[in-house]
Amino acid sequence: MQQFDGNTLRREQARTLATPRIRYGLLARVLFVGMDLFYGRRRTLSKFKVLELIARVPYQAWEQVGYVAMTHTAHDPGFARRIFDRVRQSRQQQDNEQWHLLILQELIRTRGIREGWIRYWLVPQLVAFVYYQIVWLLYVVRPALAYRLNAEFEDHAEHEYMEFVRDHPELEQAPFDSIL
Repeated sequence: MQQFDGNTLRREQARTLATPRIRYGLLARVLFVGMDLFYGRRRTLSKFKVLELIARVPYQAWEQVGYVAMTHTAHDPGFARRIFDRVRQSRQQQDNEQWHLLILQELIRTRGIREGWIRYWLVPQLVAFVYYQIVWLLYVVRPALAYRLNAEFEDHAEHEYMEFVRDHPELEQAPFDSIL
């Protein structure tokens, strides 16, 4: 895992905060407004945990579509190889999001933050399930739409995280020992 010094992290944060958010499409706006209505507009570790659970979904959907496509490409090994390479990239991104989720879960646990089972487990699982179906369908019909939706999601998450850090400068001095 790559490590960055504080100056590099502050430069990246400043760059993100100086960059306008991209224009979100209807599906992304519905997701973000729904999150704000259900979890509140306030940025919290628990809300970020929900974001990370959902963030894995596009990569999972793309991986599954890729495996199905590879099954039907025996006649063109070159095409199958290109699909496999994309599946591998999706898997790496999915694993990256999983690490974010695990670290947030550990932070929440070590800070003693209490979360309700329905609000922070069941509902996010249901949202992720529906989001998976949407992303899967978009990817099958028109991959560019699925990629765009994911870019909107990642842009939103990056800005939310950087605004959270900006609003909580005490985090820079907060120690965190992780078994992860």
